[in-house]
Amino acid sequence: MNTLKYTFFTIIIGFGFQFGNAQNISVDEGYTPQDLVEDILINSTCANVFNVSVSGGNFASGEKSYGYFDGTGTTFPFQNGIILSTGKINNAPGPNSYLSDDGGSMGWDGDADLNEALGLSNTFNATVLEFDFIPLGNRISFDYIFSSEQYLSSPSSNQCNYTDGFAFLLKRNGETRYQNLAVVPGTNIPVKVNTVRGSGTICPPANQAYFDAFNGTNHPTNFNGQTKVLKAESDVIPGETYHIKLVIADEGNYRFDSAIFLGGGSFNFGIDLGDDRLIATGNPLCPGETLTVDATQVGATGYQWFQNTVAIPGATNATYTITSAGDYTVDIFYGTTCSPPTETLKIEYAESLVINQNSFTECDADNNQDGKTVFDLDAIKNQLFTNLPAGYVISFFEIPTSTTALPVNYTNTIPNNQTIYARIMNVQSCYSDYPVNLRVNTFGTVLVDETIGLCEDAILTLDAGSGFTSYEWNTNPPQFTQQITVNSGGIYEVTLTNALNCSKTKTFTIEASGIATIEDIIINDFRENNSATIQISASSLGDYEFSLDGVNYQDSNIFSNLNAGEYTVYVQDKKGCGIIFETFYILDYPKYFTPNNDGYNDTWYIKNLDKRNLENSVITVFDRYGKLIKQVSGTSEGWNGTFNGEILPSTDYWFTIELTNGKTIKGHFALKR
Repeated sequence: MNTLKYTFFTIIIGFGFQFGNAQNISVDEGYTPQDLVEDILINSTCANVFNVSVSGGNFASGEKSYGYFDGTGTTFPFQNGIILSTGKINNAPGPNSYLSDDGGSMGWDGDADLNEALGLSNTFNATVLEFDFIPLGNRISFDYIFSSEQYLSSPSSNQCNYTDGFAFLLKRNGETRYQNLAVVPGTNIPVKVNTVRGSGTICPPANQAYFDAFNGTNHPTNFNGQTKVLKAESDVIPGETYHIKLVIADEGNYRFDSAIFLGGGSFNFGIDLGDDRLIATGNPLCPGETLTVDATQVGATGYQWFQNTVAIPGATNATYTITSAGDYTVDIFYGTTCSPPTETLKIEYAESLVINQNSFTECDADNNQDGKTVFDLDAIKNQLFTNLPAGYVISFFEIPTSTTALPVNYTNTIPNNQTIYARIMNVQSCYSDYPVNLRVNTFGTVLVDETIGLCEDAILTLDAGSGFTSYEWNTNPPQFTQQITVNSGGIYEVTLTNALNCSKTKTFTIEASGIATIEDIIINDFRENNSATIQISASSLGDYEFSLDGVNYQDSNIFSNLNAGEYTVYVQDKKGCGIIFETFYILDYPKYFTPNNDGYNDTWYIKNLDKRNLENSVITVFDRYGKLIKQVSGTSEGWNGTFNGEILPSTDYWFTIELTNGKTIKGHFALKR
């Protein structure tokens, strides 16, 4: 904290020196306290000021902690005024190149009134300017800037609460307690380093709207930062005596000086003409409305009203009736030379709104077509009026007496036609609710999406149906006819628009298809559950169904519980592209035979081996003891129930079939007589 802010080197030469001085404020210690108040701060022939006094640092060099400053030609917001500092004002001019850190070890005390106003007990180095005055008007105000070395751009965390204090203390004659006018606007928070500070450092920001900047080297003052121009103001009683005390002091110790800059000529003894009437604050005058303003003051000898700084001809009474927008002031004369300025009364008028569109139509967007759909009220708001000023807030309500605003995305509750109401929320007293008609058109035709098969090498016509005003297909390029022809599978969508300008989309799903190719029939026979599986070639495009009689079809390509015999399988394309068929055989052995020469079932043999190219298979029959009884080929007529010409008895016999495909079948059967 004790180190210098900057190490500053410069070469001062000729014009460069003069130019540098022109960028910084200058100070003058030669003004008397009375001159500072009457000629600089107030600068008005109407001032009735007395008992002016000032106190500050008792520097051995004779330098002062108060005086006049001149900011002409600089970027400093004030052209001139009074400076009150906790250090030497000679250290106040820029550039911001070193630490202003005066007033140590010289017995420079704080101020008891400041301590009481800010709740402190440890102020030092107080500079005080105070005087009595008698206001002519009912309000006083003046402009100020608070600057401080404690606005550090790179503080350590323990420096965030360091702050000097100041106050503008006002009280009426006979009162015992002061009112502090140096507060954050709209609050009772005293303005200090830690109550008005910007962001960008480790210290928390506070009331940033009123903070100006952290300063670099190139600044008109030698302070690290400052507030924006702030206004101290208070209501007063005309003709009463008031005492004001402007005081600033270091808090805690003498380190890191601060200063108050009071704007020259800003101390205003005028009158308050009332609240501004502005659109932004929601209280403008309504179209055609007038406002009578009364500036009557005891002792006044004349009045002159102004609109936008131009005198209004004939407006010389204490009251004036406003009929148009503008900035209004009034000069109040108390003699030949005295006319204190008044605060400006700003008047705005709410515009007479011109309706651009108050009926809005949407199409029912969902499938049930019940005459209800979603309206974007934000979009509607922007189309209602041709001259809606910026800052006007519009909300919508279902009925004029409702206080619950409708959501931005609003679904009408009355089918097909409904009236809602637009309300100007920030200037409500000027306008009645505007009716807004919401209309919902429907698309009455029911559209059914279609799935259609397209056979190989075929051309298909898609028909969207008649009765629509326009058609648009999603082909490339788009087509705009009722019908189109296609020769390939895919998703074809057509957007149909009816006479109410409502649209819907119909989808045609075209599935390429074709006649099947049977690649294989896998047979599992000689079993309790014989089956056949029909395998279709992977190159086949369609969706197929299967049948063994050409009448009854199934989706499964597997047929089960098949008896021995000849079968024909039919494979049909579901999209109608054709049927293919193929014969297959299920083999099985007879479970018994009856060799009684009746011409029926007289021999035991395996049918259709030749149909499966198994005619060279070898069939061997055994009795229950494993004795070889008969061996025949697949082409023979089988076994007739004899052995060496002898008739064998009725009983069970066993067999083995050695198929030429390498498969062996074993089992047994019965001989019955």
